[in-house]
Amino acid sequence: MMPALSPTMEKGNLVSWQKKEGDEIKAGEVMAEVETDKATVAFESVEEGYLAKILVEGGTNDVEVGRPVAVVVEEQGDIEAFKDFKLEEGEAGGGEAPPPPAEEPKKEEPKKEQPKKEAKKETPSAPPQRDSGDRIKASPYAKKIADELGVDLSQVRGTGPDGRIVEADVQEQADQAKAGKPAAAREPTGAPLAPGEALKGEYVDHKNSNVRKTIATRLLQSKQQIPHYYLTQEVNIDKLLLLRQELNALLAAQTAKSAPDQKSLKLSVNDMIVKASALALRKVPTVNSSWTDEAIREYNYVDISVAVATEGGLITPIVKDADKKGLSAISQETKELAKRARAGKLQPQEYQGGTFTISNLGMFGINHFTAIINPPQSCILAVGSTQERVVVDKLNSLPGAEPKLKVSNILTVTMSCDHRVVDGAVGSQFLQAFKGYMENPQTMLL
Repeated sequence: MMPALSPTMEKGNLVSWQKKEGDEIKAGEVMAEVETDKATVAFESVEEGYLAKILVEGGTNDVEVGRPVAVVVEEQGDIEAFKDFKLEEGEAGGGEAPPPPAEEPKKEEPKKEQPKKEAKKETPSAPPQRDSGDRIKASPYAKKIADELGVDLSQVRGTGPDGRIVEADVQEQADQAKAGKPAAAREPTGAPLAPGEALKGEYVDHKNSNVRKTIATRLLQSKQQIPHYYLTQEVNIDKLLLLRQELNALLAAQTAKSAPDQKSLKLSVNDMIVKASALALRKVPTVNSSWTDEAIREYNYVDISVAVATEGGLITPIVKDADKKGLSAISQETKELAKRARAGKLQPQEYQGGTFTISNLGMFGINHFTAIINPPQSCILAVGSTQERVVVDKLNSLPGAEPKLKVSNILTVTMSCDHRVVDGAVGSQFLQAFKGYMENPQTMLL
């Protein structure tokens, strides 16, 4: 049956089968890839046997949880009995294979000579004629390739089952475009356009993925049900940048000595932000909490969710026990999680949960922004870019004399807080602790 691979999953897209009919299956082996409301995850077998019949083909969308998708039998000799097996309409299967269908005696009928039909001459297929409201059937991978190649799926003729567009169809359309064939002409509407209406061909509808739908639902609930307020803090990271430079030089020297053929690990500012946040949560544990109707639940562990942008939407893989890990371990884990998140290969336990979230848009040049809380967490830290500013050089300014100025690197962060859990004073204490670790980064190493 289609499994529930996340707590909120009701439907899923069966992306592809990793096994084919007749294959032997061992417990724990990956049978298929399923796109849930969170990500694309592996569907692992929980029992041993043989894949006798695939009931739902790869590339099928919106398969309800609990719907039978395949028949697995214990004995290899039972495979043949399910060769032509089909579920009756409305039939709900369980975890076990249905009994083999009874064989009916074959009746011999007199053969009738069929009139010979003339072979049809193949003609080049023209682009399909679709109305703007028609649903375009395409496999998830075909849609991905179409986005990358800039191919309009409404102009592609599908050769898959039931006219579904597959990768080869998209590639063929792209090759034709490269060869200089004229694009399909815009169809006249034949009537004046209504307000807000566009001519066919002037827009493309991208179907919402399960991930995108879930993000929309959860963020809407967050803004409607959680009383947000915001605290902004400026942090001088001059010392942090110097320490980062020294640590990266040390890592490069160690790599050159022990593994000269490998690329050296480089710590990022974001790695240090993760570490500073985790240590600040230890100092101010109320922020490491969530709201329930009965109590405020304070967690004894610090799991940092790091927001990662993917093609399907935002996902937050988790650096677990971040307060107990060194900077190099955090850096390696964050990079690996982000890579697998963009490839849609995260397992549910790698993105479900977390006690605090960091969303960093500084690398995109965003100076300051506010983020929406990721429930059931009570806070999220929005990190902007680093700006050079003229500040007073307190270290070298003498009392009573004109203050000396210098250029420093200033980082702006804004924390969104759930006022039911974190009062303004508590939120301020957290940001002061965070600022202390960032402005004196050597204390993170103690």
